[in-house]
Amino acid sequence: MKKWAFFIFSFIQVMLVAGCTEKSFEPIDRNQSFIASLNIQEPSLDFIDELGNVIATWSFDKAYTGAILLDNDRILLYGHQLDEIVVFTLSTGKKLYSKKVELGTTNVYYDPKIKQFFITNSKMNTVTSFDVEGNELASQRLGNYPMSMATYKDKLYVVNYKDTKLSVLSIKDLTIEQEWPIGKSSHGIVIIEETNELWVGGHGEGSKPNSSVKRFDLGTGVVRGSIEMPLMPVGLTKTKDKVLVVSHGHNELYVVDFKGNVLWEKEVGANPFVVNQFKDYIVVAGYDDHTLYFIKDGQVQKTVDVGKGAFQLLVREEEK
Repeated sequence: MKKWAFFIFSFIQVMLVAGCTEKSFEPIDRNQSFIASLNIQEPSLDFIDELGNVIATWSFDKAYTGAILLDNDRILLYGHQLDEIVVFTLSTGKKLYSKKVELGTTNVYYDPKIKQFFITNSKMNTVTSFDVEGNELASQRLGNYPMSMATYKDKLYVVNYKDTKLSVLSIKDLTIEQEWPIGKSSHGIVIIEETNELWVGGHGEGSKPNSSVKRFDLGTGVVRGSIEMPLMPVGLTKTKDKVLVVSHGHNELYVVDFKGNVLWEKEVGANPFVVNQFKDYIVVAGYDDHTLYFIKDGQVQKTVDVGKGAFQLLVREEEK
């Protein structure tokens, strides 16, 4: 009996230790610049250097649909059908913390100036703010299916994807200060402080797909104009001197100045949803062909194969 009891006790100890062991991933050096592709068909993260080399791949056993960098050494992962967010330290590859959330996370946005991140939820129709340690600060109910977000000064701007309004909130307590009329199925947002404008893209609805990016006055929400970018311009990224836009309906990349003039365009990728700047390259992710396209001077310089369903691009460049 004593031997049997000892065996049972030892087995329980082993199981407890195994159950408490967190999965860790290959560390990413703090000084390593990278562009990371979040792939959602077979959830994974590919970290790629400036030469196009895959320096590490993190494969997940959970259906993560989004990720965001929290400063330079933390990455937050979330999923629309998951009831928690998870934060990892890149330089160790280990989980830092996780936090329970409601099912339905559509997006997470981080503001490095105030060290807060914001979570939108499509089932609760809310936006909630947190500090970098995951402590909840405030929450607010919005329109139907809030998703795209941006901050500027003391305001948080939220596009309600399945609604016809954009919500403008106070960052401090998330009180709603304004609501602007927008087209249904709007998606993608950038703020152009140089011209005091906010740009919004979108899919369009039903038999009327969207074919332009709308330009709003940042203070009043009055429409100043639109930029023709057929078809379904949904991925918008601002760089130092231009705006990058991908239209996934036409597999097209547009490079635009801050006044809304299209400087050049290029057909690239298969069903691209996202574009970003990495070093001297514009990088477009092809969702259907699982490929990153590194573009310089208007031409594809190299391609990199990544996991299935490249859906998001995260950039970290080493500080000089």
